[in-house]
Amino acid sequence: MGSAVDGQHGERTELVVAEFSGRADAVLSAAFATISRAQIARLISDGRVSLDGEPVKKSAWVQTGQSLLVLLADEAPSAGSAPASPLPVLYEDDHVVAIDKPAGLIAHPALADTEDTVSGWFAARYPELCADLDPARPGIVHRLDRDTTGIMVLAKTPGDAATLSAAFESRTVKKTYIAICNGVPEQERAVIDAPVGRHPGDRGRMAVVRDGSAREARTAYEVLGQRDGKSLLVVHPESGRTHQVRVHLSAIGAPVLDDPLYGTPGHGRHQLHAALLSLPHPAGGTLNLQATLPRDMAARVRSMGLAPVASEYLQPSSAARSSAPE
Repeated sequence: MGSAVDGQHGERTELVVAEFSGRADAVLSAAFATISRAQIARLISDGRVSLDGEPVKKSAWVQTGQSLLVLLADEAPSAGSAPASPLPVLYEDDHVVAIDKPAGLIAHPALADTEDTVSGWFAARYPELCADLDPARPGIVHRLDRDTTGIMVLAKTPGDAATLSAAFESRTVKKTYIAICNGVPEQERAVIDAPVGRHPGDRGRMAVVRDGSAREARTAYEVLGQRDGKSLLVVHPESGRTHQVRVHLSAIGAPVLDDPLYGTPGHGRHQLHAALLSLPHPAGGTLNLQATLPRDMAARVRSMGLAPVASEYLQPSSAARSSAPE
């Protein structure tokens, strides 16, 4: 990406030099890694992106080396807005709060705007804690994709945030997802060991990339059951790359059902749920969390006749903290 140029009061202009030839929205998605595709589309539709002095359409073709001018709001960082409905709290103490994130909600905003976010919920619920935390993403130590449901843990102090972030980075956090897939993996149980990076032809997506530019990624899975060409998987990502589970399952021919980016769009959101999380508690011991399958996924599981093999994940949500070892 190029440099920032002063715009009108409260605005700045970013000069983006295309690093590859492609659609304008893909070029901008690659340049602004923290801005969602929907926000890129909104910038373009609002006429805030220009090429050679003319507003562009998102489908406009940009050649390598061409420059796009992007007009952005130069506002103070914002955590976003709190959702109208309260988020389900699975566990809370003086150090952390764990929630069961619904579909359609992002962790934190990529731009200073009014979109509902998990961080916006945190800021509204704990305003007294936010002065010492990142104003753009208070409490956030890990993320789930917008339409992935399930467990998110948020930190209440900078020290707790540092401890939890280190646990995720060092892979001492154990994560379990449930996925309903369009397809059946050839192996009933396996570990997918394949690097994940930006898709070479669409920088707004991720892909398995083996040219040395991607980061290593490992995902273990087990097929719980299958019916009519669809399968129910329990998935354990050992690393935490962007879209890792969705990319890896697509790579083995079993993309997450209704995934518009890595599979086939359906009538609802993609069928992926963060069901179990086990992590070191900042004050000692281990925090074990479970979030029951949301209604849409539970209904799919039952319609597939697979409720018996998924009974563990249909149980009510729960939380337990073990004592620190003596």
